[in-house]
Amino acid sequence: MKVRTFITGIGIITPVGTGYHEIQDFIRTGNPTIRPLRLFRSETVLPTGEVNQSFPNDDIPRTHRLAMIAAADAMKTNPGTVDAIVMATSTGGMSVTEELLRKNETAPEKYQYHAAGSVADYIAGQLRCFGPVITISTACSSGTAALKMALELIRSGRAKKVLAIASDSLCRFTYFGFHSLQLIDPSGARPFDLNRKGMTVSEGAAALLLEAGERVPETACAEILGAGLSCDAYHPTAPHPEGEGARNAMLQALEDASLSPSDIDYINLHGTGTVDNDLSEAKAVNQIFAEKKPPLSSVKGAMGHPLAAAGLIEAVICTICIQQNLIPANTGCTIPDPKPNLQPVLSPMEHPVDTVLSNSFGFGGNNASVVIRSVKGNGNPVLLKKTSPLEVIGCECITGAGGTTSTLNRFLNGENCNGVFPLAALSEDLPPRLIRRLKRLPQMALALADSLQKNTISFQSPLSIFWGTGWGALSETYDFLIKLFESNEKFTSPTDFIGSVHNAAAGQVAMYLKSKGANITTTGGDYSFEQALLSASLLHPVNTDESVLVMGADEYHTKLSGLFDGSVSNSRENSDGGGALLLKHPGTARGMNISCCFYERAEHHPDIIQALIRSLGSPEQIGRKFGALLVGIPASLRECGEKQLREFLNQTRFNKPVIDYRKQIGEYASASATAAVIGIKLLQLNHIPARLSGEHDIELDGKGILLIGTGTFVTAIEIFQS
Repeated sequence: MKVRTFITGIGIITPVGTGYHEIQDFIRTGNPTIRPLRLFRSETVLPTGEVNQSFPNDDIPRTHRLAMIAAADAMKTNPGTVDAIVMATSTGGMSVTEELLRKNETAPEKYQYHAAGSVADYIAGQLRCFGPVITISTACSSGTAALKMALELIRSGRAKKVLAIASDSLCRFTYFGFHSLQLIDPSGARPFDLNRKGMTVSEGAAALLLEAGERVPETACAEILGAGLSCDAYHPTAPHPEGEGARNAMLQALEDASLSPSDIDYINLHGTGTVDNDLSEAKAVNQIFAEKKPPLSSVKGAMGHPLAAAGLIEAVICTICIQQNLIPANTGCTIPDPKPNLQPVLSPMEHPVDTVLSNSFGFGGNNASVVIRSVKGNGNPVLLKKTSPLEVIGCECITGAGGTTSTLNRFLNGENCNGVFPLAALSEDLPPRLIRRLKRLPQMALALADSLQKNTISFQSPLSIFWGTGWGALSETYDFLIKLFESNEKFTSPTDFIGSVHNAAAGQVAMYLKSKGANITTTGGDYSFEQALLSASLLHPVNTDESVLVMGADEYHTKLSGLFDGSVSNSRENSDGGGALLLKHPGTARGMNISCCFYERAEHHPDIIQALIRSLGSPEQIGRKFGALLVGIPASLRECGEKQLREFLNQTRFNKPVIDYRKQIGEYASASATAAVIGIKLLQLNHIPARLSGEHDIELDGKGILLIGTGTFVTAIEIFQS
């Protein structure tokens, strides 16, 4: 069966307008809305793109509010729910967290909406979505990366209707962070202008409802033809000077859409207004469109840069351009810089637009491009491609006990692996130059990658990296904010700002291993690693024998962990750690395989355990397939998790060893990444030691290991021999 992916609903809220008609008016006029900051007090008054809407002064952060407006707008002509949600954000609930930390608030319940993943969960609760809820945080490329993920969920047959959302709000963190990097133009962003001096920080949200179909639905606005992802693996913030990663993302998007450059009628440029970014993107465009460039422009001079929301906001604008045959102006550019060798559209114009290429690039060298086309033609139907398990090439983990060998020895003896492994010991094998200025989480990620490289036979650098983290770099986040508060919002650390973005650690690993494929960071609390593994199965190209690195890790922070993570505040011992798996598509020989085979939201889903069992086959098949169960029950959700586990055991009559792994390895969001490594090692041993089974050694006899996550979501990861 072949399917096409249609946009059947759009929602948008930005500084230049809210909803279809206001955005259409903006495209026709190009009027900017850049003005001095009003949302919060600051002695340093810089221009921003601020949404002209106030919200109740309650616990719901601004990012969540903006996201809900966009989501409701996209769903208004499509009643019902969706099969999956893919969210893009970088700020999450930071606007509220800043105020709480400034007041020294110590009640964990006040921080319930801090997590980046809480935005998607909030929307899922409002829409009663049962299916996968994935949060992508790849800085300013997040929105377009989310579109690629949503597209592949449909192409895989895992979903027929997916809501892609992106939202970021103005907050002190981003406002002062970009200012500390000296990337703000005090006159407002002027993309590709000769005198440009930087960007304008902005906010907003957008949502696209995507639907699978063989024929064009009545509500179709446009069609997503394809998308491409790449990583520069060059620098934490600066783009590749020759635009190498940007070029690769655009070429992949065109190939995925089965198009050539001559098919593109308009290019929506990333165009932030910073000198290096504009020049790098221009070089990539000139290489691909050497013969003839279509009309092109950036809208960020009019509305500013809404960070993670930029890609989806611009996808909505592109969709309206296609429907109305309009091209927006490159507002802010009066004298085009001759160096980029581009001639951006300086005034709004009516022009036939059938196919658009839209670009988004972000910190960590993350690049994403998407191709959108009108529904007039035959589109780009693709064969449904079921996701398949990935073969394990190597795996490593870190716990309070140390590395993989120390952790496994203690775990197999039924001993405790809780704790926080000393930072000096964690990074003792890493080159000092590599970890200079890096704090705990990126050092943990690099230590995992380094161990994998040293302990995997015939190691080859992975094409792509998928990184799951529940909370991101807490040390950098805390240090940045504290310095900001202590200086009365005058000074802070640009290094901490760069390191604080959720995808910073993945960018460091990409540079270390020279991985230039997709670089995706997922952040969904206790289910972040599952999101990363699922993302890898969806996005790793099926026609390659190159490997992919799937990682998950979280750090313990003395001030923030107990405030943000309810499981940490309910734990007797502070712990952190993570795991890394080097994977590839299975070959013809026998091998070890892993697959995220089930991922659904438990709220309002009374038959979720029955759905889990159905996904695994039947109670009888489960008994035949699996020789042990590793179950993750977060401490903050223990009552709920234990109830879900009892229901599973009662319905399946599973009588093999059941190991509650968090009791041994500790409470941290990505503990399932560590558990996956332990599961692989148990399967390699082919037995469950008596200390874990309760009585005597249990031979697995070729049976697999089932790794179940419980609580807000119920997940299942299969580890088995093929």
